[in-house]
Amino acid sequence: MSDPRAAARAIDALRRGWPVAIDGLALLAIETADAERLTEFDPEGQAPVLLSAGRAQTLKLANQREAAVPDAPVWVERAPWLDFAAATALADPQFDLATPLKGPFRAVPVTAPEPSAAALRLARIAGILPAFFVRPRSAVEVAIAAADIDAHENPARLAIATRARLPVEGAETSEIVVFRSPESTNEHVALIVGQPDGTPPLVRLHSECLTGDVLGSLKCDCGPQLHEALRRIEGAGWGILLYLRQEGRGIGLVNKLRAYALQDQGFDTVDANTRLGFAVDARDFGIAARMLSLIGPRAVRLLTNNPAKVAGLEAQGITVTERVPLVLPPNPFNERYLATKRDRTGHQL
Repeated sequence: MSDPRAAARAIDALRRGWPVAIDGLALLAIETADAERLTEFDPEGQAPVLLSAGRAQTLKLANQREAAVPDAPVWVERAPWLDFAAATALADPQFDLATPLKGPFRAVPVTAPEPSAAALRLARIAGILPAFFVRPRSAVEVAIAAADIDAHENPARLAIATRARLPVEGAETSEIVVFRSPESTNEHVALIVGQPDGTPPLVRLHSECLTGDVLGSLKCDCGPQLHEALRRIEGAGWGILLYLRQEGRGIGLVNKLRAYALQDQGFDTVDANTRLGFAVDARDFGIAARMLSLIGPRAVRLLTNNPAKVAGLEAQGITVTERVPLVLPPNPFNERYLATKRDRTGHQL
């Protein structure tokens, strides 16, 4: 039986730079470790480097089939010149222009594919770069199973923590509902506007965006979409705004800002995410479906330009009776971002 709490312990260990093991595969996170810890972890200097296929493709180390799945695992052979500094350059794309890679580097067969793929998922949840030194066996303080990671992200464990009346600007008759699971520190929020009237509510799935929602970033359209969604829901009579704690399409704030730095080098949002080693979109809209099922509605009108949100809800038993577009004018800073959403991720703008 899986233990959802085990993943939380492993996340804490990774952030502290401690080695962990998944189904017997020992891992040392490159971002949070150092050369001394690497020597302790791998005194023989033989541990290969685990990267994602998206990152390996950037380094010309993944074949075409692997590159089609950006978050698939790739192992890089531990050559004599692959020390901790070289591994850091392999892991972090911010060094691509500044650090000449020693090389050559060679991909080798992944002998533990399932634990390797689970390690990349765990890195995403922990908000660190998906890159590790790996060993088949090693003594570590935290050992978990791949199933523990899946349990950690299981939307079925989400429950209502509390609710209260919350008048907000433009929607004074609103109620806030907060959801959390026993393992995660992220609370998801629903704002219910108005009173149910027997019709499917107008619903907006809004992924957290600190830079856009709070700081007014012009690089995206998140802040304006949030405010326009509330205006539309209020105008519809009743509806629900789901505020999902899935910053940066699920890769977290730190990695999102790393992607911003890559965008400043000329990469679009899709290429920036895969260059970091993540999937194009790592969000789980099953969380939103679970929130709706706990509130009550099983049929909704969905305020979105993203067909993946429609598919994500319907896959979990929520009927989408209508997709309502949410199109706002671009500004000079987000024109390319909006074009990328239209041309590369299927948004219907």
